[in-house]
Amino acid sequence: MKQLHKSSPTHAPSPAHAPAPKAAKPARPGPRSWIGYILREQRLLFVLLGALIASTFFLLRPYLSLSPSSHLPDARPLFSFAARSGVPAGYRPPPRRVVVTGGAGFVGSHLVDRLLEQGDSVIVVDNFFTGRKENVAHHLRNPRFELLRHDVVEPILLEVDRIYHLACPASPVHYKYNPIKTIKTNVMGTLNMLGLAKRIGARFLLTSTSEVYGDPLEHPQKETYWGHVNPIGVRSCYDEGKRTAETLTMDYHRGGGVEVRIARIFNTYGPRMCLDDGRVVSNFVAQALRRQPMTVYGDGKQTRSFQYVSDLVAGLMALMESDHIGPFNLGNPGEFTMLELAQVVKETIDPMATIEFKPNTADDPHMRKPDITKAKQLLHWEPKVSLKEGLPLMVTDFRQRISDE
Repeated sequence: MKQLHKSSPTHAPSPAHAPAPKAAKPARPGPRSWIGYILREQRLLFVLLGALIASTFFLLRPYLSLSPSSHLPDARPLFSFAARSGVPAGYRPPPRRVVVTGGAGFVGSHLVDRLLEQGDSVIVVDNFFTGRKENVAHHLRNPRFELLRHDVVEPILLEVDRIYHLACPASPVHYKYNPIKTIKTNVMGTLNMLGLAKRIGARFLLTSTSEVYGDPLEHPQKETYWGHVNPIGVRSCYDEGKRTAETLTMDYHRGGGVEVRIARIFNTYGPRMCLDDGRVVSNFVAQALRRQPMTVYGDGKQTRSFQYVSDLVAGLMALMESDHIGPFNLGNPGEFTMLELAQVVKETIDPMATIEFKPNTADDPHMRKPDITKAKQLLHWEPKVSLKEGLPLMVTDFRQRISDE
């Protein structure tokens, strides 16, 4: 019987089970291969074109953003006066480094708020004679904000693009307290800041005052009026100090080629005013809130015009970025007697408030009203907030601060 099961003979391993030969490592392309690859089919041209487009996009991105997100740290609103001043719609100026002397004061702190909102970097220089750190404390964590305790009577070295020179006590109580210091601030302080502007090529804005008109013989006051000022009176340290500051500013412009702007500020009110600075609006509001008689000097028939601080800040910024030197009157042409102002304060705070009459102070102007035709025509600026709209905002701030005393 044939053997059915024979041991199978030994066969050579089948190709399926044969060990695969080791794959040869691909040769690394040499420099010539890469160069040839890039040069074929104009690939180099497309690489360079893509790099150029990407670079252009990142360089122009800050200027092409028309609606910045509110959550971004550099988000800022457009200038309200842009469309009317010949600036293309949607344009926002590039961020700048700005110094504000007196930036911790009433007007200065509101100006700082607006400058930071629009994306600028701001350096505040203040000796805190009338300014308060509380006015700018909400910016201390902002990397684009710096606060320097410094008196502008002493020179300072900074690198900036714009100088807003506000440093000087602006109320009779404060500038009469040390008249020599007041006139030194107006003269030496302005000289130092103009010298800085000349050295670094910065644009300089001087905040002058309606007090340069003195007790005016012209009503309303135009910028062409030279004034009626007592050069040896108790208010002269401020009145003549500001007139000298204007002279210095124009001399540096004509003789030194400095870009300058001059604003003559009329009575301004709003939150952050000093409670007891002697100015009529703050006096009336503080006295009414404290249940004290409102003090009216003289017969109360002397007139003033009152602008809300946000209107003034808009005017200062419009002037700085304009092509006009000035001087420009920045004020609200609405005219009130002191008795009319007292009545508005009574209606706003306490209808039962009383009035106390006292003798008038020396050299107190009888009439004060700006002619703002020049600002309307050249800066496209005019105030928008009426006294009855702005006064309650100031009262809210004063009420809180008086309750904290």
